[in-house]
Amino acid sequence: MTYTLAEIAAALGVEVQGDGSIQIDRVSEPATAGSRDLALAMKPDFAEQIGNGAAQAALLWQGADWQSYGLKGAIMMDRPRYGMAQLSAMMDQGQGYAAGIHPTAIIDPTAELGENVSVGPFTLIGAGTVIGANSVIASHVTIAPRVRIGEGALIHPGVRIMANTTIGARAILHGNVVIGGDGFSFVTPEKSAVEQVRSTLGDSSGTRAQAWARIASLGGVEIGDDVEVGANSTIDQGSVRATRVGSGTKIDNLVQVGHNVVIGHDCLLCAQAAVAGSTVIGNNCVLGGKSGVADNIQIGDNVIIGAASAVLSNVPSGRAMLGYPAVKMDTHIETYKALRRLPRLLREFTDLKKTVSKNGLSD
Repeated sequence: MTYTLAEIAAALGVEVQGDGSIQIDRVSEPATAGSRDLALAMKPDFAEQIGNGAAQAALLWQGADWQSYGLKGAIMMDRPRYGMAQLSAMMDQGQGYAAGIHPTAIIDPTAELGENVSVGPFTLIGAGTVIGANSVIASHVTIAPRVRIGEGALIHPGVRIMANTTIGARAILHGNVVIGGDGFSFVTPEKSAVEQVRSTLGDSSGTRAQAWARIASLGGVEIGDDVEVGANSTIDQGSVRATRVGSGTKIDNLVQVGHNVVIGHDCLLCAQAAVAGSTVIGNNCVLGGKSGVADNIQIGDNVIIGAASAVLSNVPSGRAMLGYPAVKMDTHIETYKALRRLPRLLREFTDLKKTVSKNGLSD
């Protein structure tokens, strides 16, 4: 995994600065970089730490005075953090999953595996499942019957993919992801207390305790191309129609996507975000960490939901939302500033009441 600085610059589509023959074995933070490390000094604050290490070369921002940091060579980019995508791919040595089919894997005779598919130890692949060429299935993975996975997939240990799931090309599923588990759908014989409270905004009178009847999930899951799902995240299958995740969407660890949800392309769902059933999210949306979206909500394109916000009503396209309940971000910030001023205002009001009372102006 050794490259010259010139080879790395060419892969990033930029010109090398200085000595392009410098050998690079890995990337490192500036303060701890060795002589064969590429220091990631993507802004001035980071570059100031180069002198604490032994780096000969660094990835810097466009226009940086690279020689002033004592470097022998440099790569400069308008957006160096974007360059990290290609650079990290070059340096990634992977998890070391073995090629071929491990003898302990159990593969149904009717399953179809494309060329160069590898399957790890103790993995189960069900009847009628189709897996595309060059996919890597790690150990202890369960893939149920009637699953379709596109080419170039990378499925890490412990993943569970339930029946009637379709996943596009180049998917990455991290450890213990569950795709296609049953949706959380239950109903009572008569109107439940939950339905009553929702319709009256608080009044649950007139309802009685009832047993919950389970609604089976029949709709499956459909996931597009180039989707990544983080460890321990879950995507439930739909009740009747499929739960859908659009191409290019990236899902962090510990995210819950409920049944019948539709998520557009190139969205970002950060850690512990949760989307309740039958919600529709547009394209290029971002849900911050621990944010939540109520069921049957419509969210437009290019919406940003701030961390720990709770969306309880529809959101139009292009809006940034924050708070509980989530409102326009600028409105939330204005409200929060006013809230912080309340103690001072109350003290001033109390003082004003005393002044008025002393002057005999009170009732």
